[in-house]
Amino acid sequence: MSTAPQIRIPATYMRGGTSKGVFFRLEDLPERCQVPGLARDRLFQRVIGSPDPYAAQIDGMGSATSSTSKCVILSRSTRPGHDVDYLYGQIAIDKDFVDWSGNCGNLSTAAGAFAIHAGFVPPERLAADGICTVRIWQANIGKTIVAHVPVRGGQVQETGDFELDGVTFPAAEILLEFMDPADDGVDGGAMFPTGQLVDELDVPGIGVVKATLINSGIPTIFVNAADIGHTGTELREQVNGSPELLARFEAIRVAGALRMGLIKTPNEAATRQHTPKVAFVAPPADYKASSGKQVKAQDIDLLVRALSMGKLHHAMMGTASVAIATAAAVPGTLVNLAAGGGERDAVRFGHPSGVLRVGAQARQVDDQWTVTKAVMSRSARILMEGFVRVPGGSF
Repeated sequence: MSTAPQIRIPATYMRGGTSKGVFFRLEDLPERCQVPGLARDRLFQRVIGSPDPYAAQIDGMGSATSSTSKCVILSRSTRPGHDVDYLYGQIAIDKDFVDWSGNCGNLSTAAGAFAIHAGFVPPERLAADGICTVRIWQANIGKTIVAHVPVRGGQVQETGDFELDGVTFPAAEILLEFMDPADDGVDGGAMFPTGQLVDELDVPGIGVVKATLINSGIPTIFVNAADIGHTGTELREQVNGSPELLARFEAIRVAGALRMGLIKTPNEAATRQHTPKVAFVAPPADYKASSGKQVKAQDIDLLVRALSMGKLHHAMMGTASVAIATAAAVPGTLVNLAAGGGERDAVRFGHPSGVLRVGAQARQVDDQWTVTKAVMSRSARILMEGFVRVPGGSF
């Protein structure tokens, strides 16, 4: 029996958008965890409480959903024109791995606020009440995110009247700009990796399915809800309670990942669950959100449901929102067509928890679509700060 004492590590537990995660300053981590590798992965798994065969994460900070099984590292940036480097790890709940292949758009909001809380932003930029602009280097995907964080009295203003569907209480609004969010070749090519706005995927057990495959914010596979027997008004219990439905979505995800060049064999998808995402879209329709709120068709442009780490998300991932905004701005994609077609620079979509508005600036250059930035509003708040404890020898 191990009797090693627990180790205390400075940490901050934060909500960002509709996600939660444990935030660390790089210099506060144990030395062997300050570099990528098994020690860092094991530490974060133990912090969150994974892998847990009970899928409950009782012995950790996680809350048994993909939205709450997250760890973040921030450090002062050495990249010109940036304040902080932001690295994000998605911890699997019941499987033994940490996925570093993508960003968390929701926690990008908290990264901007934490940069100020942690002292990475010079005090002179916080002297006046108003908005502090924090430039973030997203190290997982090599992209710039600009967070416009409200400050008052030299501190982050966390309370306010901004309401975000999927979050119970209002808070202060933080505007996020995802600069040049399309993939530029790091992990599979251009914004549309196949060169097509709509592809046909031959999905085992399902057949041929039309899909828009896009690399913007995060690699995402969009399919029409009607083509796979859905309406686009589903709530997570309707999908997550059916192993058969989840297996069908995983089959679509694997087929799309192969076509996008993200994996070479189907077996690789098991160790790359964070990316790509799979989402299904439909034209506007009335529905009741998970909170009981009635969403009217006239208040939205389209319906979107997305899966994260193999389960239907309770709201919408921030990175997937970037993909939605980008695809909606390109005439002819399945997302654009579900929203009515034509040119647009913003879209309001209905998700399981309510409505979200996102925008993107897309243009065509030399027959290639590109996006200069995507914009959305979120909020963030510190839930707890101090130390997280993990048993010695666990990493």
